[in-house]
Amino acid sequence: MLRIGLLGAGRIGQIHGRNIAAHRDAELVAVADALPEAAEALAAETGSRVARIDAILADAGIDAIVVATPTDTHADLIEKAVRQGKAVFCEKPVDLDAARIKACLDVVSTAGQPLMIGFNRRFDPSFADLKRRLDQGEVGSPELLTILSRDPAPPPVSYIERSGGLFRDMMIHDFDMARFLLGEEPVEVFALGASLVDPAIGAAGDVDTAAVMLKTGSGRIVQISNSRRAAYGYDQRVEVHGEKGMLRAGNRRATTVEAATAAGYSRDPALDFFLERYAEAYRAELAVFIEGVALGRSLTPSGEDGLRAQVLADAATQSWESGQPVQIRD
Repeated sequence: MLRIGLLGAGRIGQIHGRNIAAHRDAELVAVADALPEAAEALAAETGSRVARIDAILADAGIDAIVVATPTDTHADLIEKAVRQGKAVFCEKPVDLDAARIKACLDVVSTAGQPLMIGFNRRFDPSFADLKRRLDQGEVGSPELLTILSRDPAPPPVSYIERSGGLFRDMMIHDFDMARFLLGEEPVEVFALGASLVDPAIGAAGDVDTAAVMLKTGSGRIVQISNSRRAAYGYDQRVEVHGEKGMLRAGNRRATTVEAATAAGYSRDPALDFFLERYAEAYRAELAVFIEGVALGRSLTPSGEDGLRAQVLADAATQSWESGQPVQIRD
């Protein structure tokens, strides 16, 4: 039974807390949050207790920590946890600064404790099956990868102002997916961006509509499309074109029912929120973490995966700002 402490009881923390409590091989021991009422509500729901962060980190009876606090706290909390001999699962990103991530990973390496980063889309059943079939050679060598991620509506500008920008906050998931699916590092990035959804996002120095091209060392090409607005629901699609054909994973809907009348065909729209779309993925990633820590397995996505995605996000931001392609160098 893996005993886990949860840092952060907000939207994502609540998902992780419930998933830990529901897992047969884990126990949610304690919950901490800056808002006492949030921690108290989640603790009552999951049968755990409320504690301060420092107390959770120092508790020798807690084996692992799940970090779901604001981004600017992640690196410090990871370092404190591994120094206390605890395994860590941390929501992406480790930090918004690649140099700070590298410093954090050095501490993790010295401590010798497991670290897993929450790129949950790798664990979506459809995307995971696409990866499996791609690796089995079903469409031969991949040549062109297309990733589309479009949110139903933009977040508040107050969130945009501290998010690090679309490339670091939203598209970072797609950078991780590109690396995950192709198993190869991009070496060149070119980004375009615009503020078409909400002028306030542009005024805050960010974009809400973006397209990025990546090229890998072997010449494979990745196309990524992001928008903060999709009138038809939460749009998440992946397509891999290879020498022998194409693999595609589409959107999730509430049901598979389709109606056909004289007016035409109709079906349910795409699910409208990421918590619904990726509910299975959130459960699966925590299960991998719990089992991996218990059995001493290496964990992926790793801290290095988090760093690599951040480097690509930084390069895309630089490319958008300069209007020029950016080369990726180790």
